[in-house]
Amino acid sequence: MACDEPAALSGILTRQNSSSAVSLDFQPDADYKFVEALEDRYKCTYCHLVLRNPHQTGCGHRFCQQCILALRELNAVPTCPVDKETIKMHEVFKDNCCKREVLNLHVFCKNIPNCNSKIMLGRYQEHLQQCLFESVPCTNDGCCDQILRKDLEEHLSQHCKFREEMCQYCNKYVVLVNIKNHEENDCPDYPVPCLHNCSQTILKKETEKHHTVCPEVEVDCPYKQYGCLVKVKRGKLADHENSALREHILQILDKNSQLEEQITDLYKSLECKEIKIQQLAEAIKKCEQEFRQFTQLLGKNNNLMVSTQALASHLDKSARLESQVKQLIQMANQQQSKLDLQPLFDMIENVKQKIALMEAYDQRLVVLEGQSSKHDLQINIHKAQLNKNEERFKLLEGTCYNGKLIWKITDYKMKKKEAVEGRVLSIFSQPFYTSRCGYRLCARAYLNGDGSGKGTHVSLYFVVMRGEFDSLLLWPFKQKVTLMLLDQSGKKNHIVEVFRADPNSSSFKRPDGEMNIASGCPRFVPHAVLENTKNTYIRDDTLFLKVVVDLTDLEEL
Repeated sequence: MACDEPAALSGILTRQNSSSAVSLDFQPDADYKFVEALEDRYKCTYCHLVLRNPHQTGCGHRFCQQCILALRELNAVPTCPVDKETIKMHEVFKDNCCKREVLNLHVFCKNIPNCNSKIMLGRYQEHLQQCLFESVPCTNDGCCDQILRKDLEEHLSQHCKFREEMCQYCNKYVVLVNIKNHEENDCPDYPVPCLHNCSQTILKKETEKHHTVCPEVEVDCPYKQYGCLVKVKRGKLADHENSALREHILQILDKNSQLEEQITDLYKSLECKEIKIQQLAEAIKKCEQEFRQFTQLLGKNNNLMVSTQALASHLDKSARLESQVKQLIQMANQQQSKLDLQPLFDMIENVKQKIALMEAYDQRLVVLEGQSSKHDLQINIHKAQLNKNEERFKLLEGTCYNGKLIWKITDYKMKKKEAVEGRVLSIFSQPFYTSRCGYRLCARAYLNGDGSGKGTHVSLYFVVMRGEFDSLLLWPFKQKVTLMLLDQSGKKNHIVEVFRADPNSSSFKRPDGEMNIASGCPRFVPHAVLENTKNTYIRDDTLFLKVVVDLTDLEEL
């Protein structure tokens, strides 16, 4: 069948289920050793290698698909290199019969003579993924060794320096080359000698705790406050206390004697102050009597000058005595307050009142915490509902109803790493529809490949999902589907694959669950092509995939 347009040369796709099907294909540049000599009819007229995706021209010669495209790009009017006939692109067609014959040719494994397998060319890559003599990289991070697949398990478990081994002290898994450093620096259960040279071996995490009980640590004598200034190792403290018992008792008695002497001196000082106060009080009384006598004398004596001078002298003396009395009373009160326990009782009562007040506040705080917890629970419920509504609004804003999906995949390197490590094998696009009440669809991508494309390709699949209007739609789904990887350079050098839904496949029947088994291309695009810096399929760690459903003859509700 002739192609309608040149882009259709790369748009013929054999539909396969993502769960079990295997694509028959081979790498074009490999050095294959055929069991039987390769016939000329299986060689490309242009590159002279074995035909890959053969296409036949109107003049009857066969070319690889990429070679026929290269001829068209090199020359505005491409010509056949054999008979110089002009190649008319509308007469070029895909030679599936020749393709089947090529894929069924038998070749030797490249690992001969270790591997004696003879494999169909179409199954060659599949064989290499299982061949026990194929050289594969070690899967441990940091290890650059290449090992035969048959020896990989033994290498990983016994020989690889980057394998994880359990630390004998803390039972954590550590990379073998780092285990010594881990034990000496990071392992909390690593036994270390005591810093004070005691006979015990302790765990690193208990070093500080051991310091508080280590018998080799020097500590002060418990009787330091009584005058013993000896420092002795904790383990010999009891011996010191026993040997110095008499000295300690004498120090305690001496300390008590000093305190008793201080108390006695305070009492004596207080008694002296009281005696002085009494003496001053008597002196004041005497002065008052003299003052009254002088007043009487002043009334009898006409000599005003003599009376005034005598009065002033007695007033000054009285003022001095009154000042001294006040100072003595103040000193006596200060000395008495040192022995008075009433301020201490007042302080204790004040503390009791504060404690009662704090207990009341504590009970009130418990009630408030319970109410706060209830409010927090209600707030979390509302937040969860708001998040759900926000996600739904974003989904509705980005939903397409014209049978077309533009899927923007950001953070490609991180997501591919997650797929390689087995954490997130595949990702799904947002749903899109053929119309407002049409089929509900989405795309599914395996960034590290699936099936025959695992580890080498990006796999892209088309998924029919359960929708709200399935009971009104026609089943099975029969439309043509186009899968595309978009070129971001503006040259529209897109990678395109096209297939029509198989009505006999369970992938396109009315969904019983949330979605059907995905259907598409396990070898959609090789990693080498996608990640090549000369290509522009990835920019800013982002790629764009496009899915288009042909809406021809599709009745809209």
